[in-house]
Amino acid sequence: MFLIDFYDMIDLGVIDMKNKLRKIFHNRNSKAIGEFEESAVMILLVEDKEELSIVFEVRAHKLRSQPGDVCLPGGRVDQDENPKQASIRETMEELNLERDQLEVIGEMDHYISPYGNILYCFVSILKYGKIKPSEDEVHNIFKVPLKFFIKNEPLLYKMQIGPISQDGFPFHMINGGKDYKFRKGNLDQYFYEYNNYKIWGFTAQIIKSFIDVLKNSNNK
Repeated sequence: MFLIDFYDMIDLGVIDMKNKLRKIFHNRNSKAIGEFEESAVMILLVEDKEELSIVFEVRAHKLRSQPGDVCLPGGRVDQDENPKQASIRETMEELNLERDQLEVIGEMDHYISPYGNILYCFVSILKYGKIKPSEDEVHNIFKVPLKFFIKNEPLLYKMQIGPISQDGFPFHMINGGKDYKFRKGNLDQYFYEYNNYKIWGFTAQIIKSFIDVLKNSNNK
């Protein structure tokens, strides 16, 4: 039915096509172009030794994806949930918490990676209780004082991405062919080191952005 309606549009007159366009695009919500795998994580703040700290996980070494890496609680967004619900569910599962232990106070900016991922992030506070991480997913947890990130800038490494260099690419369809001046890009990779733990990748990118939001709020 959709295909029939779609091809019927080809035969529309100018006035009807204008009306069709108005109907489609009036009040339409925009979204990122392309297909992306959606994930959601949680910046979980806990009171530790009379100061606020961020909870990090070391992923279980038996996991197929990124074993032993440092990360924030979180995971993939399922089809029947939104990113906020996913971040809460994953945090509860990985850290063995109940819903009423989490006070979700807001949303951070989301990150679109050059690898086809959108990573959403939420900020929460542990209201009470202790964390007992799931052995199936988490090797161990550690806490980093919030003031550590405020006082210490991360190491920045600019990783080059591009240009096109693959067999089968239709260079003949481009003005200049293989000599076309493709743009080169850089992917910022941030690194924090705390008590021999290495925080890097998307996790460090999110923490850096979170700290920037805090710092910028003081300048307003």
